[in-house]
Amino acid sequence: MQLIRPRITDYHGISKCQADLDFAIQFFDEDIPLYVDPFLLWKSPSQQDQALHTAITNSFNYLNYLLKKKRETDAVNILIGISECSEVGLGVAKTRKGKKIGEKQAQQVLSLFRDIPEYSQFGFTHFEAVQLYISGISKDRVSDIACNYIKSFLIDYTIEQCEIHGIPIESVILDGIYNYKEHRLDINQKAYLPVNPQTKSPILFTPKRWLRYTPWINFDDYFRSYCPKDEIFNPEELEESRVKVLNYNRENYGVVEEYIKYKDKTSRDCKNDPLFSQIPVLSASRKLSEILKLNTGKEDGADWRYENLSSELLASLLYPHLDFAQTQSRTDSGRHIRDLIFYNNRDLDFLNDIFTDYGNRQLIIEMKNVRSIEREHINQLNRYLHDAIGRFGVFLTRNPLSKPMFENTVDLWSSQRKCIIALTDDDLKLMVEVYESKQRAPIEVLKKKYVQFKRACPS
Repeated sequence: MQLIRPRITDYHGISKCQADLDFAIQFFDEDIPLYVDPFLLWKSPSQQDQALHTAITNSFNYLNYLLKKKRETDAVNILIGISECSEVGLGVAKTRKGKKIGEKQAQQVLSLFRDIPEYSQFGFTHFEAVQLYISGISKDRVSDIACNYIKSFLIDYTIEQCEIHGIPIESVILDGIYNYKEHRLDINQKAYLPVNPQTKSPILFTPKRWLRYTPWINFDDYFRSYCPKDEIFNPEELEESRVKVLNYNRENYGVVEEYIKYKDKTSRDCKNDPLFSQIPVLSASRKLSEILKLNTGKEDGADWRYENLSSELLASLLYPHLDFAQTQSRTDSGRHIRDLIFYNNRDLDFLNDIFTDYGNRQLIIEMKNVRSIEREHINQLNRYLHDAIGRFGVFLTRNPLSKPMFENTVDLWSSQRKCIIALTDDDLKLMVEVYESKQRAPIEVLKKKYVQFKRACPS
């Protein structure tokens, strides 16, 4: 059994939760669905971030210099080379491997310097505005281009974070590092970075403060709130074509410029997006109320409703001590089972004990919307508790275990040193009450149930 949705910190035994780290924790087998937004660097109070934004902007505008010097081929090659940055692991790719833009699209981007006099003369102040002119250039390209322009900084930043947290680094070869002094891509450069243990591909960390789900300047926002649709589309048009908007923007620089100025003026509202946000207290109370009203069993989809509500609720109640990994479905002897998977950050004595005594680098919570947990349920979870997952598991169910079933879990501990405890409706109520009061952490309810279980076990 392998770790579910493994992260670099879990692999190397780094017991830090995402909330305590300056960088976004990377996954090995998929991207993080966030992007570096250059605008956050521009508005940052940090002189370092501002200098990096200046470097990004100057480097992009240098492409205009190359065009004026009749070096279009060089400009095209640079733009293609910086259009993908797989090392940062940002985006929605399931394989962590994206594709670079082609020559035709690179030429379309460069044409903005020729076709729009203001860019030819003064360059871009926010290069992400290219999203408003060129089809196929969106948030992933903006993020990758920005990261490639400052890759040298990201290398130093990653090494620094690895030294702080004890993450191993290895010698790697990077296919391109932008040389800001010479304005060129240095190919096949050696560096020391953390790597993906399966593929040995290098990994770069990005500061959380730079990340957003969508850049502050983006096409969808422009189209929704600023685009002069009456000037672009005829009243009888059934479909509002994106291409027509892009063409209009290229011929009407002033409209785009006013949108950029508007985004600058409202920059106070531009904030980084956290990798995980807890639900509000009111939402927690409502979800609990819905759970308590559900009947046990599967009738009218009660089991799926129970699982969905519980997933959303527990992900917030147990944060930040347990980072939510994912909801996973599995089948055991023909029965559908749905689990909640959490990363064990080991930042509490209780969680560290689970890791030390039961080997849990992750925590499994099996959701059961049944009137009572039976022996077959315990056997199902028992079969799942081994190897990398660990020997500690939790039922989330409606009612306490019956005396025979509780004794069954004690016998399991005595014979195999596996621990299975149950959280009930009453425990959920207490967790939400604690969550509302802000006086204690809801995870202490889970700890209390574990302490009660251990007291019942033979010494």
